[in-house]
Amino acid sequence: MEQHWNGTQLKDAETLLEWAKTMTWKGINPMVEFSRKVYEKGVTLSKKAMEAVEARLERNAALPKWDILIRPVFG
Repeated sequence: MEQHWNGTQLKDAETLLEWAKTMTWKGINPMVEFSRKVYEKGVTLSKKAMEAVEARLERNAALPKWDILIRPVFG
């Protein structure tokens, strides 16, 4: 991202979002939207709910803690 933005000052959310929209990966542009939702702290998932989340994760064998593909939920 730093190379893409090349020193542009991301001084506000609008600037950040517009730059994020111009990024590509393998020719695909991201879906970018701003959220002001405030999430509660300390919320935990049940074991069953967490298993459903984990089933959507595909971890890179070389960097399993840092490189994770999250498969979307359709429907």
